[in-house]
Amino acid sequence: MSSTETTLATPAASGHRKSTLLRCLSHPSAIIGGGIVLFFVLVAIFAPMIAPFDPNASNWLAIRQAPSAVHWFGTDDLGRDILSRVIFGARASLLVGIVSVAIAIVIGVPLGLISGYFGGWVDVAISRCTDALLSCPFLVLAIAFAAFLGASLQNAMIAIGISAMPIFVRLTRGQVMTVKTEDYIAAARLLGLSNTKIMAVYVLPNILAPVVVQSTITMATAVLAEASLAFLGLGQRPPAPSWGTMLDVARQFLTQAPWMPIWPGVAIILLVMGFNLLGDGLNDALDPRQD
Repeated sequence: MSSTETTLATPAASGHRKSTLLRCLSHPSAIIGGGIVLFFVLVAIFAPMIAPFDPNASNWLAIRQAPSAVHWFGTDDLGRDILSRVIFGARASLLVGIVSVAIAIVIGVPLGLISGYFGGWVDVAISRCTDALLSCPFLVLAIAFAAFLGASLQNAMIAIGISAMPIFVRLTRGQVMTVKTEDYIAAARLLGLSNTKIMAVYVLPNILAPVVVQSTITMATAVLAEASLAFLGLGQRPPAPSWGTMLDVARQFLTQAPWMPIWPGVAIILLVMGFNLLGDGLNDALDPRQD
């Protein structure tokens, strides 16, 4: 890459990254949300060392026991320790959130990039398909895909990822249509650069901020979707722990063991709140009007 191209691609890039990081660290929402998400990530990684019991080990002498010094969150209908299952259940929720959003980005961003940059019949074809998918509610679409693919955690990731993909297509297309009219894009064309290089070097880096923010918010939606699919029997299969599966079992024992739905429900609320707060903080930190 020539010096001219480098100047076009990275004007004051290091200073901008530093100021963005400082804004993130100074924003309460980003700090609180990031702390909550980091907490659950650490819990998921070190689950075997943190969990006091095997999450799948049944104890027929401790069925539906209330919270105690031995079982802090109580036990379920098979005598399994709820705390251990909540800890291991964080793995399924985080895995679905990360993988499904990655699927949505890998498919949606390139399609939106091509649609917004080239326009014409390519834009019309991609936009109409996107509109068709967006016309169906996200969760309904995820349930339909999951039912078609079959009940498993892997299929739930794919179903949620495909359902979230149109959001990234629409977002990327709109950002590209704004960026491609800038002077530095015209300058890059005058240099004789190919469309592929212009999109990769000059367009894509300048649309990443809203994509990052949207991916964080979509992770919160994916966690809720995974819990919903598991609740309906279309996600993580028993006996593997999942917060949605735990809620499904707990609804049968609301009067006999009211503590059973509390803890997985609290975990879902906290993780979703963490992703939303992190997304809100990143949105403010990456807002170009802050520069």
